[in-house]
Amino acid sequence: MVQIKEYRVVLPISVEEYKIGQLYSVAEASKSETGGGEGVEVVKNEPFTNHPLLDGKYSEGQYTFKIYHLQSKVPGFVKFLAPKGSLEIHEEAWNAYPYCKTIITNPNYMKDGFHITIESLHLPDNGEQENVHQLPPNKLKNREVQIIDIANDPVSSKDYKESEDPTKFKSTKTGRGPLAKDWIKKSDPVMCCYKLVTVEFKWRGLQNRIESFIHQTERRLFLTFHRQLFCWIDRWYGLTIDDIRAIEEDTKRELNELRQQNQIRGRGGDE
Repeated sequence: MVQIKEYRVVLPISVEEYKIGQLYSVAEASKSETGGGEGVEVVKNEPFTNHPLLDGKYSEGQYTFKIYHLQSKVPGFVKFLAPKGSLEIHEEAWNAYPYCKTIITNPNYMKDGFHITIESLHLPDNGEQENVHQLPPNKLKNREVQIIDIANDPVSSKDYKESEDPTKFKSTKTGRGPLAKDWIKKSDPVMCCYKLVTVEFKWRGLQNRIESFIHQTERRLFLTFHRQLFCWIDRWYGLTIDDIRAIEEDTKRELNELRQQNQIRGRGGDE
């Protein structure tokens, strides 16, 4: 059975602010994961139209196509099974904010046997709506919901940075933070990223283990990324979408340069 989980990431920012903060943070985070021939390659970043999403509610926005070169960032048992050079992940994303759909595949090796879909809807609430992705009853029955608290959920020692700890950070531009135990109930503004993640991995004998690993990885990434996004608020607060597009172009060039350098950077895979 395909594993479906909905991660609800609550944040002390508005939906309008998140649009800028998310794009800025994606660009910055990509740099820390790129080097030594590995990391993120931005192939396309362009507007799209006439691509219906969420039953046609959204149909235009920004399309990105990225390739992730990941040889050192996957668990050992995957590297043992997969031939060298096969661990190249393709990511296509249609960002029709406040909705975004991301599809992750491995077309060179796993082909139809590996597929991750992430559907994100960003709403001005604290994560209490029950079916924002309009799932039919059969899928709703199999969906598991997890709330992600960027301040109070445990973070592994290798992911932790004091400068990216929402319980210790205070924004000079907005006055927000540090975040207390009950911040979700009291925060104004507040918003939630409803992230529906569907994982399908067809490999006999390993399906459950790999799908569980992928979900653990996605949850870890969502938690770490959104802790960074909030603690970086003074960097991106007040930027315009034109500022972001310029940053993305600079980042694309920098990523190409970083991949040519010798040092592998970023967080490795879990065993």
